[in-house]
Amino acid sequence: MGEGGRLARGVVVRGLLAVDQGPGSVSSLHVRVMAEAAGVTIRTVWKWLAEACEGRLEPVGRQDGFTLDDEQWAVLTEVGGNVAALYRRLTADGSPSPGSVPSLGTLHRVVRRDLQAGRVLEVAWPSRNRVEVSRYDRVLAELKLERAGEGLPVVDADRAALSELGTGEDGEEGMAPSRGGVRLFVPGARVVSTAGVAAVVEAVGHTVAARGIGCVFGEPGVGKTVAVQQALHLLPDRVPVWRAVVAVKPGLPQMRASLLDALGLAAGSLSHRAQPADRVLGEALRRPGVLFLDDAQRLSPPLLDYLRLLWDEPGTAAALLLCGAGAERVIARAPASRSRALTWHQVSGLDQERLAETLAMFHDVWEGADPADVGWADATVAPRGNFRTWAKITSHVYALARSGRDVRVVRALVEQACARLGPYP
Repeated sequence: MGEGGRLARGVVVRGLLAVDQGPGSVSSLHVRVMAEAAGVTIRTVWKWLAEACEGRLEPVGRQDGFTLDDEQWAVLTEVGGNVAALYRRLTADGSPSPGSVPSLGTLHRVVRRDLQAGRVLEVAWPSRNRVEVSRYDRVLAELKLERAGEGLPVVDADRAALSELGTGEDGEEGMAPSRGGVRLFVPGARVVSTAGVAAVVEAVGHTVAARGIGCVFGEPGVGKTVAVQQALHLLPDRVPVWRAVVAVKPGLPQMRASLLDALGLAAGSLSHRAQPADRVLGEALRRPGVLFLDDAQRLSPPLLDYLRLLWDEPGTAAALLLCGAGAERVIARAPASRSRALTWHQVSGLDQERLAETLAMFHDVWEGADPADVGWADATVAPRGNFRTWAKITSHVYALARSGRDVRVVRALVEQACARLGPYP
């Protein structure tokens, strides 16, 4: 087992042994806290402790099975935990002993075995690769499939939403898809896994795993909500996501009702009964999950303090995710909430160097477009990579291309589409 795994197990076992000074001195709470700190199950920690009491502080490796050494485990960390990518590295041309590498299925079982035994996989940074433009990725996106185990998928609108789309006389979708309540303005649009989206996915994933409070902020229209919705979409199915709607200038009863409704509780009968409602909310938030509040800039400092008090309750296991343009300024005006925020993540606009490629992945209408024309529109109309503005431009380009005989996007078509946005895109 690598150094990361030995360190995690050693720290856990020695910490519990230091507490174990007599019968019953190590409680289930001790074990649960150490399990959360090590990122393993409670059952695994109890097993470690039992083995330590028998004199085995370190795990016993299998003598007859394949084991990843530290260098191979470091490669697995480098590729973001992607076992298929590790397998390709191990079986690449020039490997010293190709016969020593097991099959991909065996490699998956080895990695799963080591993780269950407590070995730590520290995937700390998102991939720095931008959009990968390839025929294979485009076919996957068109078929609404995901490439299993390889980074972030390129996904279309939710399947439930797709099933509800109307069909026109020509067989095309009758309305534009949306992603998590965010309109993409044009049929066939896709959410693309850019580096910015990957960074949000990492930040949200860490906040949820740590059961903390996170703030995702940035200028209006840069794609904050789309990126957060993608991050929540990629969470394991066992992690519940509760989406609360923040009203304009809400009061405490409205806020309470919104939280109760998001958690599936009896909002009508409890929203104006403070103590029973807070007690029910506190009990519900003891479950691991994530509460997502978009447009958090609408919250007043007293409402942020109310959320903070809920999260200060002992036993709270849910994460709180706040998102909005200016949300960071609102939270900064509530010192108690600001000090408890674990993650602050600013979302910037689309990468201008790869903007043409990103748009081609966002919608097929941009296939073959001149990057110079895209750059002109970005500098003239769009506020430098603003996702929402580019979704609008795509909608008009799509409509104009369909109405004409030539579907190729040229400067005149782009200019005509941009003119439809008016003086304030």
